[in-house]
Amino acid sequence: MNFHDLSNLVNYESYVRGLSHNLSPLDEVAGFEVRPGFFLENGAVVLPGGVSFTVHSQNASSISLVLFHREQCQPFAVIPYPDNYRIGYVYSMIVFGLDIEEFEYAFSVDGTYDPSRGLLFDPTRLLIDPYSKAVTGQSKWGERSLVNCHYKSRVVANDFDWGHSPNPQIPMQDLIIYELHVRGFTRHESSGVTHPGTFSGLSEKIPYLLQLGINAVELMPIFEFDEMRDVREYKGNKLLDYWGYNPISFFAPNTGYTASLEYNREGIELKNLIRQFHEHGIEVILDVVFNHTAEGNENGPVISFKGFDNNIYYMLSPDGHYYNFSGCGNTLNCNHPVVQQLIIECLRYWVTEYRVDGFRFDLASILGRNEDGSPMSKPPLLQMLAFDPILANVKLIAEAWDAGGLYQVGSFPHWSRWSEWNGRYRDDLRCFLKGDSGLAAIVADRLAGSHDLYDPLHRGKNASINFITCHDGFTLHDLYCYNEKHNEANGWGNSDGENHNNSWNCGAEGETDNPEINRLRERLVRNALTVLLVSRGTPMLLSGDEFGNTQHGNNNPYCQDNSISWLDWDDLARNQSLFEFVRKLISLRKKHPALRNGTEAARCGLPAFSKHGTSAWYLDPSPDNRTVAVMFTGLDAEHDCDDIVYVAINAHWEPVSVQVPRLPGHLRWHLALDTGLPSGQDIVEDPVLMKVADSQLKMIPRSVVVLVGR
Repeated sequence: MNFHDLSNLVNYESYVRGLSHNLSPLDEVAGFEVRPGFFLENGAVVLPGGVSFTVHSQNASSISLVLFHREQCQPFAVIPYPDNYRIGYVYSMIVFGLDIEEFEYAFSVDGTYDPSRGLLFDPTRLLIDPYSKAVTGQSKWGERSLVNCHYKSRVVANDFDWGHSPNPQIPMQDLIIYELHVRGFTRHESSGVTHPGTFSGLSEKIPYLLQLGINAVELMPIFEFDEMRDVREYKGNKLLDYWGYNPISFFAPNTGYTASLEYNREGIELKNLIRQFHEHGIEVILDVVFNHTAEGNENGPVISFKGFDNNIYYMLSPDGHYYNFSGCGNTLNCNHPVVQQLIIECLRYWVTEYRVDGFRFDLASILGRNEDGSPMSKPPLLQMLAFDPILANVKLIAEAWDAGGLYQVGSFPHWSRWSEWNGRYRDDLRCFLKGDSGLAAIVADRLAGSHDLYDPLHRGKNASINFITCHDGFTLHDLYCYNEKHNEANGWGNSDGENHNNSWNCGAEGETDNPEINRLRERLVRNALTVLLVSRGTPMLLSGDEFGNTQHGNNNPYCQDNSISWLDWDDLARNQSLFEFVRKLISLRKKHPALRNGTEAARCGLPAFSKHGTSAWYLDPSPDNRTVAVMFTGLDAEHDCDDIVYVAINAHWEPVSVQVPRLPGHLRWHLALDTGLPSGQDIVEDPVLMKVADSQLKMIPRSVVVLVGR
């Protein structure tokens, strides 16, 4: 066996221990030959001749392993852990003679039942393994495969061969992140893929992503969740937990996203997808949800954590009720050492076994709360993640707020390792681009990388993840079609979703045949995309924005597994000019290192960043100023020359004349982009020489111009 073979064995140390110790049964329990297992290996570990099952509970009085034949609701064996198979709070037992393809398992945990103290032990409830690598019971999307049956865990054989496929290791400043929902990306019949709505279907769209210029995908939750958890009927439509922000198991991939059942090989299709992404130079970032689970509050189900140690895994009030900083009923007690260990082991697992390149942490401010819910200045979990050696090259991205009112954009505990979804970038740019006053100076800072929020000396130059739209809120098309949310289809009387969208319908609510309004909307969309992709920081696009995807005004389609949420790929043909605009815009960003952080200073002597306005070298600070221009410079090492880019934004409803700064020496300004020009002429791949009379650039209302000095 060579080293490459060894790298593909799961829990190789346990495997070696099994061989070297010549393991054999020591006891017989419930008709099965057993012996003490691997106490340091949480979960189920396969070894020659048996399986080691290791779990822990601080307050349990006893634990039994419950075995089922595949897809059966009634167990065929209940095996109590002998007292001497426990060390501390850890129970570990090897059961011999099991065929991993023929059984599923759960646990029965006994102890005190006292909700006022946060103790919910009940041996009649069957619990899945907190370290399950696969979960049964919800493998077919939208169908309950086992009616009136409970979840169970499944042992996974890990024999996937990664070959020599390396992770791309793209610097943060060079990423173009593309956020997508695995199912919604290809579920619509217009996607044209063989297996719509699956990991395999997504892999068929890799050529499209490459054509667009994407080099990182951020996948909305792919941990196992039950889309049927809160299923409802509303006006004839089935409403599901479509987004997946209610995890059941942190180690298991969502089997509802596979094209076929993967008995005991769960994860193969996802690993194939990740390998294909890597082979094409695309990184994979997972949107992970460690702030709460699908178990909910006092009225929620008991699936796993509640039954093992409810008062450890969740933040509880003194009378045993759940703190709800997540807005979803419960809050994971992330800074308890046991929960820290779970999260660290989980992330290490996804990095080593799935070769994931990064994580975006949903409601990450919860990860910095103490066990009593108070914010911590140096949360141990966040610090551990920042310095963990396995995670050293992994992107760590925080959604730096939570549903309990803790907003930490610009102040998230970081250790110079964490980046943040820059919510202030989104809000400030949305307001400014629709013409709000008093934002010119702030917007200039946002374009420069938000150094007012992220001091480069302490945060580095890659802390800001810039975005204008994401899954949560309006699409970019809808941002300029609707003043108000239209979430009636969600069944809550339009009470759900964000009320403050900083959107503008341009004069008509929803779709319209008015050509003037439609031209304005198209220009505003191009303005927003341009500003996003010429700002310093890492840009993130919402999937479908590049071809005008709409959710018909729904800004919270978390439950819409239908055409509201699915991308309609026919829009790509209808809005081909917009797609080409975005493709060329991404190419423009990649060609100009001055737009990205980390370049050396330009040799011409111009500053790396400067603010301008209608007058060169002066940005009017008055509240009524709606014209901002910035100039980026740096060294283009590849071509051994200076790189100079000038961006002017006229967010006013009147035309303006902008004085362009003079360039040193023989350099001249060339036009790369002008959203005031007709579609198809508004962006060029080879910038053309500008004829700027007296250094004055004429800009039409609500337009953006990009010039390149060369």
